[in-house]
Amino acid sequence: MSREFIPAAKPIIGDEERAAVDAVMASGMVVQGPQVAAFEEEFSTQVVAGAHAVAVNSGTSAQHLATLACDLKSEGGVPEVIVPSFTFAATGNSVAITGAKPVFADIDPVTFTLDPASVEAAITENTVAIEVVHLYGLAADMDAIMGIAARHDLAVFEDCAQAHGAAINGKPVGTFGAWGSFSFYPTKNMTTLEGGMVTTPDAELARRVRLLRNQGMEKQYANELVGLNNRMTDVSAAVGRVQLKKLDGWTEARRANAAALDAGLGDVPGVITPAVPDGYRHVYHQYTIRLEGATAAERDAAQSALREEWQVGSGVYYPIPNHRLDSLAPYAPGLELPATELVARECLSLPVHPSLTQADLDRIVQAVTAVVKAGA
Repeated sequence: MSREFIPAAKPIIGDEERAAVDAVMASGMVVQGPQVAAFEEEFSTQVVAGAHAVAVNSGTSAQHLATLACDLKSEGGVPEVIVPSFTFAATGNSVAITGAKPVFADIDPVTFTLDPASVEAAITENTVAIEVVHLYGLAADMDAIMGIAARHDLAVFEDCAQAHGAAINGKPVGTFGAWGSFSFYPTKNMTTLEGGMVTTPDAELARRVRLLRNQGMEKQYANELVGLNNRMTDVSAAVGRVQLKKLDGWTEARRANAAALDAGLGDVPGVITPAVPDGYRHVYHQYTIRLEGATAAERDAAQSALREEWQVGSGVYYPIPNHRLDSLAPYAPGLELPATELVARECLSLPVHPSLTQADLDRIVQAVTAVVKAGA
């Protein structure tokens, strides 16, 4: 029987976004103009409880510029920033490219976020900061991380690329540490086509990011520091403003879809569904299960079976942890992170996006159940 393919992710860009782009193009003000300023203000109000918000051209730029703005230094040598290895390489890259050293810590295999005990064990005399990743839409253990940072006088940075609207007891991610960074890549929970945002409670840090994104100047030709060209376009911001109005509804759809997948897969032997600690608001950028005890080859075979036999897409994030990548492995010679290695073998992300129908959800549950049982 022929079935329509269910994609793992599906950006939603409609007539309102296209009309917003047309209006910007007609205005002639297309780069870092009034749309960017309005988007920053609206994102600040809606997503990060009034923190300063600075728009840039990508999520990676947000991390890079925010890290640069902190001007990291260590009296003992090269400054170190503790980061998870189970994440996209942009996290470690944004530390390394500033001249600091990424130090990789292990994760909690239940939440996929930094393990506080591993963080504490990784602290040295050169550690200056901890960068958490709120992975798949779930906040890291910020109570524990902030406690560790306070005891050791460390800054905390937040990679919120997948966590727009995630929160702990009502406090949104991107407001706990010195700064947060968001991505608006097309497959994220909202998009600007490409873009990013730095959020911070610190007005001076926000100002430095604004300088860094625009060749080090606020006024033309009055360059205050060495900067880059990482500006957001008004085209992107206009799309973002439309998407921002839809974000809450899309988030609730993701959460409802995740609840349906929880109900359908929660009792399937060999499937570990996502955990959500009490008081946490998960926004389900991805709905990531673990195939308990699977090898990477077995997980990949399950992914292929879902695609070929059931026309159900899925994703594997991140099969090679950062500390094993050719680009970042030199920072971590001989490092062993057992929980990271475990989840890198077992993880499989299922569709959870707002475009899913009930029939789609039923087929995903049926497909995963059948494939897992067949491989048991």
